Amino acid sequence: MSTSPTPRIPRILGNYEIQSQLGKGGMAEVFRARVRSGPRQGWTVAVKRLLPALTKDPASVALFASEARLTKQLDHPNIVQVLDVGVVEGQYFIVMDLVDGRDLGQILRRCKHRGIHLPLDFAVYLARTLLEALAYAHSATGPQGEPLGIVHCDISPSNLFISRLGDIKLGDFGVARLRVDGVLQGGEVLGKPYYLSPEALQGAIAPSVDLWAATVVLYELLTLQRPFTGTTPEEVFTKIVYRDYLPPSLIRPEIPEALDEVIHRGFAVNPEDRFLTAEAFADALAPHYDELVGTPLAIAAVVRGLFGITDAK
Repeated sequence: MSTSPTPRIPRILGNYEIQSQLGKGGMAEVFRARVRSGPRQGWTVAVKRLLPALTKDPASVALFASEARLTKQLDHPNIVQVLDVGVVEGQYFIVMDLVDGRDLGQILRRCKHRGIHLPLDFAVYLARTLLEALAYAHSATGPQGEPLGIVHCDISPSNLFISRLGDIKLGDFGVARLRVDGVLQGGEVLGKPYYLSPEALQGAIAPSVDLWAATVVLYELLTLQRPFTGTTPEEVFTKIVYRDYLPPSLIRPEIPEALDEVIHRGFAVNPEDRFLTAEAFADALAPHYDELVGTPLAIAAVVRGLFGITDAK
């Protein structure tokens, strides 16, 4: 039986020496690499390369180029910074800061496997940090001060990264969109089913799409469960439309009623009744954690405890 050859991982990609593969998705793969020369010589970075099979597909190239263009304009301590973009011999790539740690999805899965909830202070702190990153992205401006109108469109735990030092970074703007007319042409649905708002199911593009997803992430941080589940996407979508979920305190009794109310507002039927901005959502969470407890170093210690010192990378 014949098998397809495994695509070769490049040793050199422009000014970057590839050291190992960190991950691979449906559109791109990410490598750990070393900068060969220039002001950052010797730095270890992450290089995201469009899959070779997609380089002849204009739509994929355009989407990848859009991600590079948008993210290069973002400069925030809680957003993965883009350092360089380029094309070498038909290979499209984006160079980013390497977040040496785990993504939140891995952390939540490990918590669930070990039957350990995140401390409430940590859960709220992580959600608030995500919202602060979104507040910046939603209000980001271009070189001439023009609003960019960026909507991430794919907020989920797998796109929030926690470094070994406790730094928290939002990444993967691969399906991010600019708000032009508020709706994607053709009603295309972006993002993962569990995190889609009712409006996103109709193809809407607005900050509210990200804020709904952030509410789902907060729910997971508090309970280790997703609010809307099902055996098929259609079942999940039905539960989303009808807001068929359990209040977090019914899953974890120590969760205060005030956080139940935050979740309830985030999932309000009428979009005008939800948090209208990421800043407002973040402000609503501020009273619910102790800044002396929810800190980067404390987060780093929790991650080390979950994965072990030798397995922290």
